[in-house]
Amino acid sequence: MTATQALSLGVLAGGRGRRMGGVDKAWIEVGGVTLLQRCLAGFPGFAGAVLVSARSADPRFAALGLHPVFDRRPGFAGPLAGLEALANACSTPWLLTVPVDVEGLPGDLAARLYAARRRNGAVLADAVGLQPLVALWSVPALRTAAASALDAGHAAARDLVAALDLAVVDIAPATLRNRNTPEDLQQP
Repeated sequence: MTATQALSLGVLAGGRGRRMGGVDKAWIEVGGVTLLQRCLAGFPGFAGAVLVSARSADPRFAALGLHPVFDRRPGFAGPLAGLEALANACSTPWLLTVPVDVEGLPGDLAARLYAARRRNGAVLADAVGLQPLVALWSVPALRTAAASALDAGHAAARDLVAALDLAVVDIAPATLRNRNTPEDLQQP
């Protein structure tokens, strides 16, 4: 089984968008292109399944050929609930996750994480530090660990990375860019 056959791409796009005034980040446009489209464009030729953890069943997902998945937890339980939803919807052994609002990912991200993975996966680090939502996860391990953490009231993805002992792929001195605020949207 090749890396492409073994993994799915999971985009985390189900957050509240508090710093953006509650707007669904997936559909925010930068230069006439939505953040979701920009994110997917970072994986040209990706042949595996693409899953999107979303907060609504917006018809624009279908227009892109995507089927959103939703958190099973009530309210907004944070990105860990999105990871759980993606893992539960995933049919491949490995799941590569990326937040919809992150840019500057290496073009060979999937291959690098897959090559470096340990039993439970690998996570990206940049000049700022660990990026716990940019990771390759063993789907069975992620399903179990995310459910256990959420059931215990924990919501930090960073703790999940540590608990699963993911390999770290360091791209420093490079730094990823987040589009978290309206000011971030003004940057080219």
